[in-house]
Formats: sequence, C-alpha cells, structure tokens
Amino acid sequence: MTIAAPLRRAIPAGATITQWSAPDGWKIRRFDWPADGAPRGAILFQGGRGDVFEKYLEAFGHWHAAGWTIASFDWRGQGGSGRLSPDPHVGHADDFAPWIKDLAAFWHAWEVPGPRVVMGHSMGGYLMLRGLLDHAVEPAAAVLVAQMLGLKAPVSPWLGEKVAQLMTRIGNPARAAWKGHERPGTRLDRSALLTHDPSRYDDEQFWYREKPEIQLGPPSWAWLARAFAETRALSGDRRIESLVVPIMLLVAEADALVDPRAALRIAERLPDAEVVRFGAEAAHELLREADQVRDRALAAIDQFLETRAG
Repeated sequence: MTIAAPLRRAIPAGATITQWSAPDGWKIRRFDWPADGAPRGAILFQGGRGDVFEKYLEAFGHWHAAGWTIASFDWRGQGGSGRLSPDPHVGHADDFAPWIKDLAAFWHAWEVPGPRVVMGHSMGGYLMLRGLLDHAVEPAAAVLVAQMLGLKAPVSPWLGEKVAQLMTRIGNPARAAWKGHERPGTRLDRSALLTHDPSRYDDEQFWYREKPEIQLGPPSWAWLARAFAETRALSGDRRIESLVVPIMLLVAEADALVDPRAALRIAERLPDAEVVRFGAEAAHELLREADQVRDRALAAIDQFLETRAG
C-alpha cells in the first residue's frame, strides 16, 4: 500500500537522527526507529552509493508497522557522514575496507532485542554480502536488493576496470569519473534508471532541497576502479559456498546500473538463497518503484522474514 508523499518527506515520530563515532573517530550519521511495544526483531538497512536513509522512510514505515526496530546509517564519505574527497559532490573511496570496518563496529555496538536482520541495496548489498563473508555481521537472515555484485559498463567489465585503473594513474584518482549522471553512455535520464514512479523519485529531490549537504554526485575514478576490482574478487570468493545465513536476493533483470547476471551466478552458489526476479517493469530502486513492483518486493521480504528470521 502506498504511503502518502508527505509521510515519505518527514522523519517519523519516535525516530531519531544522531551521530555515531566509528572506532577511528569518524562521525557517522545514523537513523534509529525503535519498535512500538515488544519488538519482533531489528533490521539494519544500508543503502547504495550516494544514498541517504531518508530515501527509504516509506519502506522503514512498512517494517516498523510490522513490529520491527529499524536502524540505518550513511556510509562514510556520503550523506551526512562527511566526505572522502575535497570535492563534496564526488563519491570517492580508495578502498572499501573502511566501510566493512564501520559496519562491523556498528553491528557489534548495536544492542537491540530480538533476531537481527541485515538488508542492503545496491552497493549496500555488496557490502552486506562481503560483511557476511568477513564475519563483520552475523544476522539471523539477510536481504540483498538490486545488489551490486557486478557493474554495468558501456564496455565489458574487464575493459571498464582497466580504463578506470588507467584513469587513476594519469590524474587525480579522487576526481569525478563523469558528470552528474548515474551511468555514462546511456540515453536514459537518471529518474528512468532508478524508478518508474515519478513521485517517489521526487521524494529524493525533496530531501536534497531540504538538506543540500547530504547530496552526492558521481563517483571518483578510484571508487570505480575499486568497485570493478571488488566485485570481480567476490565472484571468485570460495567462501560463498559455505555461507549458511539464509539470504534473499531481489534481482531487477532490466537493471541498467548493476549486473543482474552476476547476482544470479552468485545466488546459485549460496547454500541457502531465495531469489525473486523482476522484469522490464522494474528499474534499480525496487523499494522505491511503482506500487506493483514495490508491493511485490515488500511482500516477498515479509514472507522471507516470517519464515527465516525467527
């Protein structure tokens, strides 16, 4: 059921936005929404590259109404968690390891009752899977949404990685890899890459007008090179076959930003995985899609949590 836009554009009563200090002192912006009454459990939801947790208030409201405590934080270097580049509009990272360390530290300091579940969208989906493999998180179950387990590129991923590596060596690796758009070389505008629902796309723009300091632009060449390298390494990680945590993967087969085929290949290797596929009706942001897609995604997640998360 669609939640009216005004409710998607306000922090819910009972929720808090605070700062948490990572072990090295880095200030991380976090969101917490305790369940009303006795909690069913707790969900840690992490967004993708450039995301902010305000974009997912509607989904948070759905799970909170079902009795879940909700938590989320902006990844280091984006949203309200500072920047890793001198240019505040460039999403830079030399290495993904600090994000895994932040995830582990948050997880082990997060004291909430009931079974704990992790969810990750896009880059957050990659980081959650990596976190599971590295034992940074040890949840009752995991949900990966439009997961970045491979990148779409105008050229092959192999050549894309080589080009990105070259660009980090011939100039400032923290400079923007392209201007403004989510993906270079495409004729689709940004909204069409993300969702078929104009009102939900506008929710994101609303938050950027309200809090311009949380908006991020294109990735750096260093981030791009690392993303290619990280997803390539993950595809050969033999630990995948021994990962016993129940995992649901929601895959958008027409996704123009991440490679759904890479996600499906990894899903086949996971010992305990459920896959829900979406076709041409779905773009990248499944939880912010038109009702037909979004409601199906939430129903699948609800059923998975009911049966696999205690």
